[in-house]
Amino acid sequence: MTRVVRIHRHGGPEELKLEEEEVGAPGPGQARIRHTAIGLNFVDIYHRIGQFGADPMPFVLGVQGVGVVDALGQGAGEGAAGLAVGDRVAYAGAMGAYREVRLMPADRLIRLPADVEDGVAAAGLLRGLTAQYLVRRLYRVQPGDTVLVHAAAGGVGLVLCQWAKHLGATVIGTVSSPAKAAIAAAHGCDHPVLYGEGRDWVAEVQRLTGGRGVPVVYDSVGRDTFMGSLDCLRPMGMAINYGTASGQVEPFPLQRLHRKSLIVTRPTLGTWIADRGDLERAADEFLNLVRGGVVRVEVARRWPLAEVADAHRELEGRRTTGATILVP
Repeated sequence: MTRVVRIHRHGGPEELKLEEEEVGAPGPGQARIRHTAIGLNFVDIYHRIGQFGADPMPFVLGVQGVGVVDALGQGAGEGAAGLAVGDRVAYAGAMGAYREVRLMPADRLIRLPADVEDGVAAAGLLRGLTAQYLVRRLYRVQPGDTVLVHAAAGGVGLVLCQWAKHLGATVIGTVSSPAKAAIAAAHGCDHPVLYGEGRDWVAEVQRLTGGRGVPVVYDSVGRDTFMGSLDCLRPMGMAINYGTASGQVEPFPLQRLHRKSLIVTRPTLGTWIADRGDLERAADEFLNLVRGGVVRVEVARRWPLAEVADAHRELEGRRTTGATILVP
């Protein structure tokens, strides 16, 4: 028997229940992995509270993890994945990670380089895959660009700041406190901007760009920032809403985009890594930047799996910076 954290109804952190389960042998094309680290992400909270609608109960949260392959089903050692028992592997975007042992489709697993630590991979892969499609595919950041990153001291925000800076961009990042401003600045953010408490961060972005605006805004906050994000864009700019930490963006007239011919998109990682080739290329690009020291992923906190409810409270209360992982 192994341990698993389930919810039986949507609600607060108290709904996270530590239980036991038996994990059987892997089926065709599957690998059984024994987790060594599990990523904690804000999307876990969205699912816990039911923001995406009703989930089939009982439900196991968590979308990324790292572990060791301890068994393979028929065909799992062949083809694109080519896994072997004993391989260290990571995955992102697969619901059900809050457990000690799990079964996974072998072709969704990425073999880890020896010089990438388990905790770094568990904390960073989902964020890295997200940042990769945001700065390299959806909007390709160019040298000389000035980009705006919301929640610049958060998990994805820190990766975005570093990656965009590496690509030659000037990075403006919004943060909620002076302490987070210092963290963002230490990770490639040229101009940390405080928001909240009546601060006019839109005016500050316009000042920093000489009134021209930015070509792209990476907005993971949603409701509280998105309309301001549109005001920060230059003509033909792109507003990318890839997260909703403050709630869903409220409906607005499409005509709002007309004057400056703005582009708005609401992407999701799954569509960008659905193809095995795209997944491998994105993971390789991110992990190589980590290995080269270009992108640093600091694990700020490691919580025992049994204390996952407290970890959720910290994350939901915006009391975290950088990355948090769960340790089985």
